[in-house]
Amino acid sequence: MEASTVPWLVVGLGNPGPEYEWTPHNLGFLTVDRLAVSNKIRIDRKDSKALVGAGSFCGKDLLLAKPQTFMNVSGPSVKALMEKHEVPASNLIVVYDELDLPWTGVRVRPKGSAAGHNGIDSVIRSIGTMEFPRVRLGINPGHKVGNGAKFVLEPFKKAQMRELDELLDHAARAVESIIAEGVEKSMTKFNRRAQGLNKEEE
Repeated sequence: MEASTVPWLVVGLGNPGPEYEWTPHNLGFLTVDRLAVSNKIRIDRKDSKALVGAGSFCGKDLLLAKPQTFMNVSGPSVKALMEKHEVPASNLIVVYDELDLPWTGVRVRPKGSAAGHNGIDSVIRSIGTMEFPRVRLGINPGHKVGNGAKFVLEPFKKAQMRELDELLDHAARAVESIIAEGVEKSMTKFNRRAQGLNKEEE
């Protein structure tokens, strides 16, 4: 496959169903939805146990996907999509929530371990590598969370909903930047501690 025809696959991690839509664990889904709107892509086709939409960005083929297998078993769907559409790991971008980062914090990375995130662990185990770009979106509220598994599935608070729109825009632009300019430049431009701060998260 020629380099110019190699597609990009952007996968948002989340849980299917309206009861999970506006929860921290669905920031991946919500970011992919934002990308779909800004790039006029309809995510309405079933493919490899995911909802998928096809389009282009910066002259490059682009696939947007939301696995419908639930967060903790996202990997097989991602693997199937990569194999079917001949997407190398270097052209896979996974977007997901991160409890270790503060709310509205963003971290772009070229690779890395799952760091306790079950969805990413499933992806890594399924595709056999940690070497793929990712965009991690902070959800830590700034105070101790007693039950993390319960917290990530609770609906956003009103204050969070007011900040959510800007976070999704920032995350979507970070994804587009990875495709257009590469991971290194995107890390410099989009990594931040929290809303309004451009300094990279340590």
